[in-house]
Amino acid sequence: MTVDPTLLANLMCSRLCHDLLSPVGGMTNGIELLQDETDPAMREQCIELLAHGARRTATKLRFFRLAFGAAGGFDKELPVAEVRELIDALAAEGRDIRVEWTLGVSSLPKAAVKVLLNFALFAIEALPRGGIVTFAVEDSGTAHEIAIRAEGARIAFDAHVGDALDGRVPLEELNAHTAPAELIRLVSAGCGGGVQHARTDNALVLGAILPHGHAVDA
Repeated sequence: MTVDPTLLANLMCSRLCHDLLSPVGGMTNGIELLQDETDPAMREQCIELLAHGARRTATKLRFFRLAFGAAGGFDKELPVAEVRELIDALAAEGRDIRVEWTLGVSSLPKAAVKVLLNFALFAIEALPRGGIVTFAVEDSGTAHEIAIRAEGARIAFDAHVGDALDGRVPLEELNAHTAPAELIRLVSAGCGGGVQHARTDNALVLGAILPHGHAVDA
């Protein structure tokens, strides 16, 4: 299937705007309240609301800069600690989610970072009632291997996302929700690798194998 890069970029921008709308909207509300409020205690609450919105916006911008954009400059690899910090911060936003890590590498190619971050996005969103997300990243010597398991009371994972990961969604049917899955598929295929996914009522498993020596411009 041939992918229109302009359409995919448009969809990724739509996803970015959708996810930033909530924290930016919270900041707008805080400013409106602050303009009309004279009570010191209430003004302090408004300032706290603004600070919270600013932190959320900054977190999401940093996350999406790496997940969707061409961040990292000319560095071929990025520190895993930086990626872990972003995922931990995203998981901590408004959900009772515990994150556990098993890391066998200290850095990752930008293509692997993109796959890991976009997988993390789906794993965290799959736990609307909270749960545990376990990340494992290893280097087998010939490939980087990524495995993620989300466990919770109810798994929210759209079947169309799985279809997009498998390359079964026609170009004209992609949307802002399934576009990150298409990005994962394209980046993995560009590395000469592939992705896997499986879901039960209480768990979602996502995985990717990205062979060495097939780096793409991510």
